[in-house]
Amino acid sequence: MQRKTRSILEELESIHVQRDTQYVIAARAENIIVSAINLVELINETYTAADAENLTRKLLNSIKSGDSLKFKRSLGRVSSNK
Repeated sequence: MQRKTRSILEELESIHVQRDTQYVIAARAENIIVSAINLVELINETYTAADAENLTRKLLNSIKSGDSLKFKRSLGRVSSNK
């Protein structure tokens, strides 16, 4: 019987860790999404419509590709053109 009790406790412990991980992922995703929305709004307020659309597209492409430098280079080009 002791063996069954231990496996049940181990199973409950593993569920707890999984829930914590899911909570962390959900919380981080929510924070990142809210921050991205605020960033896009700031881009739209700061740049012309064409530049804002281009920068928003580059931001999304940078996230998809995992290359943060793509957005930084585009931002540098737009800023140097002004």
